[in-house]
Amino acid sequence: MWRVLKFFLRLFGKLRFWQQLVILVCAPLALLNTSVAFFGSSAVFPLSPFFLKEKWHALGAYAKHRPLCFFTGHDDLGPLAAKAEKKYALPRGLMTAIVAVESGSRPHRISFAGAMGPAQLMPGTAAMLDVDDPFDPEQAIDAGARYLSQMLKRNGRVDLAVAAYNAGPGAVNGRIPQNGETELYVAKVMKALGRPN
Repeated sequence: MWRVLKFFLRLFGKLRFWQQLVILVCAPLALLNTSVAFFGSSAVFPLSPFFLKEKWHALGAYAKHRPLCFFTGHDDLGPLAAKAEKKYALPRGLMTAIVAVESGSRPHRISFAGAMGPAQLMPGTAAMLDVDDPFDPEQAIDAGARYLSQMLKRNGRVDLAVAAYNAGPGAVNGRIPQNGETELYVAKVMKALGRPN
């Protein structure tokens, strides 16, 4: 182990100052992004400088959650989504479609932007909804359904509520934002729901 470390330190010492600086700046960034990609089952560019705080928060929440689920496991997400739909008077299948599109129905998913768990809650949204563990399916799906219900009441249409779930409530002003992501997201959810968009 020490031989390997000495070898890399010697190699690092032979680099020019600007090369050393690039490595010192890029190494933590690459480590953060590759950790999100590995643990969160996501595609993340290793040198992405975006959403660093959110990704760091997501990895912390993941590290806190993961040991617990080794012992307890997770319930099937379908019944949890159906229960939340009924509780918050959502159209049947809507939360199930959201969970399928958001996380591929995987409880431990972390997105390239740091969204967490089966409902893909951003750290700020999770805090706003009083979610302690965004990787706990029951807690996350219930909170996601509550948030989606608020978006439905605010926007009056399912497709606009889905758009607000993805892009944030401020981005939806009577129409689906055309930002290269949200319109595709809405189409996927509506297709999974079995409704044309």
